[in-house]
Amino acid sequence: MLNNKKNIITITGDHASGQGTLSNNLKEKLGYEIYRNGQYVRKLASEKGMSISDFQIYLNEHPDLDRQIENSAKEYASKTNNLIVDAKLGWYAIPESFKVYLKVDIDVAVKRAYEDNERKDSEAYSSLEEAHKKIIYRHQEETKRWIEEYGVNRDDMTNYDLVLDTTKLSPNEVCDIVLEKYKEWLEK
Repeated sequence: MLNNKKNIITITGDHASGQGTLSNNLKEKLGYEIYRNGQYVRKLASEKGMSISDFQIYLNEHPDLDRQIENSAKEYASKTNNLIVDAKLGWYAIPESFKVYLKVDIDVAVKRAYEDNERKDSEAYSSLEEAHKKIIYRHQEETKRWIEEYGVNRDDMTNYDLVLDTTKLSPNEVCDIVLEKYKEWLEK
């Protein structure tokens, strides 16, 4: 039997679970390149003068654009190895990758997102309550759209090679666990 695995790690998860931080830490340790779908989405939302929440509604009405966004990771990975893909549906687009899902307690996610200055341009929240409401809304809208458009449910944890709760772990602990499990996966 041929090994269809590639040296690609796809990272998805709950909003504000640490995907970007993990991507950066893995890049530092492995020397892999990072492809970030989220940056592409934020750029498109910004170009349309929309918040991320408003852009989710827009994507519901424009499934071709949603497919373009999701296919961008697949296209990039088809030409690249030694890659970290930070994309909500990266695991689906690149099935030969090591698929990681990061979970986080919603209250911790809200605090992280609210205090993250890098999100302010596309995800500014006036309060923790607003952040809580919008994060839950975004997750629900994305999940619904992806079930309808692709027939996949990101909340089905059997889709992933590793599911890790980052709520009480440091970024370094998360990275170390992912590296250990990735190396085991490559050797299988």
